[in-house]
Amino acid sequence: MAQVAVMNVDGSVNKIDRDSKESLDALRQLSALMLKAALQKEFAGIRLGADVAEEDGFYVDSDKDEQQVSADELSQLEAAIKAIAKSEAKVEFKELSVEEALASVKDDPFSTELINENAKDGKVAMYDLDGVLAVANAPVLVYVNLVKNYKLLSVAGAYWKGMSSNPMLQRIYGTVFYKKDDLEADLKARQEAKERDHRVIGNQLDLFFVDPKVGAGLPYWMPKGATIRRTIERYIIDKELADGYEHVYTPVLMNLDAYKTSGHWAHYREDMFPPMDMGDGEMLELRPMNCPSHIQVYKHHIRSYRELPLRIAELGMMHRYEKSGALSGLQRVREMTLNDGHTFVALEQIQDEFAKILKLIMDVYKDFDITDYTFRLSYRDPKNTEKYFANDEMWERSQSMLKAAMDSLGLDYYEAEGEAAFYGPKLDIQTKTALGNEETMSTIQLDFMLPEKFDLHYVGEDGKQHRPVMIHRGVVGTMERFVAYLTEIYKGAFPTWLSPEQVVIIPVSDEKHGAYADELAKKFKAAQIRAKVDHRNEKMGYKIREAQTQKVPYTLVVGEDEMANDSVSVRKYGEKDQNGMTVDAFMDEILHDIATYSRED
Repeated sequence: MAQVAVMNVDGSVNKIDRDSKESLDALRQLSALMLKAALQKEFAGIRLGADVAEEDGFYVDSDKDEQQVSADELSQLEAAIKAIAKSEAKVEFKELSVEEALASVKDDPFSTELINENAKDGKVAMYDLDGVLAVANAPVLVYVNLVKNYKLLSVAGAYWKGMSSNPMLQRIYGTVFYKKDDLEADLKARQEAKERDHRVIGNQLDLFFVDPKVGAGLPYWMPKGATIRRTIERYIIDKELADGYEHVYTPVLMNLDAYKTSGHWAHYREDMFPPMDMGDGEMLELRPMNCPSHIQVYKHHIRSYRELPLRIAELGMMHRYEKSGALSGLQRVREMTLNDGHTFVALEQIQDEFAKILKLIMDVYKDFDITDYTFRLSYRDPKNTEKYFANDEMWERSQSMLKAAMDSLGLDYYEAEGEAAFYGPKLDIQTKTALGNEETMSTIQLDFMLPEKFDLHYVGEDGKQHRPVMIHRGVVGTMERFVAYLTEIYKGAFPTWLSPEQVVIIPVSDEKHGAYADELAKKFKAAQIRAKVDHRNEKMGYKIREAQTQKVPYTLVVGEDEMANDSVSVRKYGEKDQNGMTVDAFMDEILHDIATYSRED
């Protein structure tokens, strides 16, 4: 097997297999160094920040006077990298005094900061590539001629060290592989990712927007996006009501003491917004979780064993502090609405209730056509005494209960130590995104701790007080992340029941056939079909193409024949042919489409 020479951060050099992950990481790190060298060569006086090899490529942060590096200049930089790769240059290791290192990057505040941060005993380890110095922060290939199959992808703004209080730099992204075929496959996958990116589709279909000027990580739902979200919310509420849940509304603000009691303040403080001092000793907190709120609903009355299982659900708005650099469309936000639910059960009811919740989740998945998912039992790491609630008996008991429940259902699962929440083990249902990444969609979590901390009781059949067990569960996660997931899975072509516009009616002549189109729209709306008439003064072909671009499931064209025969000419999204149908026949078809969640019979 071919090997490559890799230089380590201590200056030692060893050979590793070229096909290993470590080798690819070192190739990416070398490419980042070469990009740094190219930037210095092409743009005199440029200031250079981090050079990073990451999971899917590499990037370099930079800053220069006047205009930043533009996308139009990437080809120029690629040519400069190619010239370096063809030279006899190789990476050399240097251990410089801090003074020498700082002198080499004078007038560059970002490189200066990196050097000071990495200095040890008055010295700093650095890589030297053709006279360009960079802090040695990761293993790197020695020979530059191995960088042949690369591509600079894009430029984007990035705050220095990910903090919005720092200057905005220009981040240049790239990808690189040893083999040309691997590069081409990667570029093809990236194009598919771009076409499925919910942020791109959300802009094209006018579903939502986020404007950092009025609040980073705070999405605004436009009418079409709001329609999709509202349809999901109505669906899930009806589904939960039918399954025995009682829906509530609870405030987004809560006294900080509740989160101290629950343990969120101790374990989750970095992800919570600062408390609000009301001036009279009361401290209010934007809630990061809904469970303490639902506990208050339970505590509001004396509970009897006859009420258990008591199922409480809410589309609960929560707020979590996310650093600005981590925010992304609807997937990472600061305000979110969770499809949340909590069931309070007696000990002997756990297994049956667990199975009932799991069945609900799998039924919902079926309606949304989610088929690629796996089960993960998430346990605590017993060695991590700081993260997890200290009660060995509780952990052993609850973990064994979840495992027994899964075994009784005959479902395959895998076990993950260290993935539990701080207050209890859980079942995570892992789904595959449109691009093959894994993420947690749904969760069922046992909790013996919070009922203890909040001193919850119910009166048993024996007339004595007993402690309930709390089960946390989320069926589809947050509305924000779920809509992002669906947008990418469907590539914006939502099934009819979810589509914000289900029917567009196009009159051949608005003057002659517009009134008929309006009558049809009124009839469809009365049947809860989302329909609109395109009255714009545009050519019919343009309107049809526009409906296809907006991915409307059904486009209806109406003219003289349709008016005379009480019919419509139907064109489905993605199809070229049009079919004539009576209005009643079309309504039967689309209503069946909606009622069956657009599944094939």
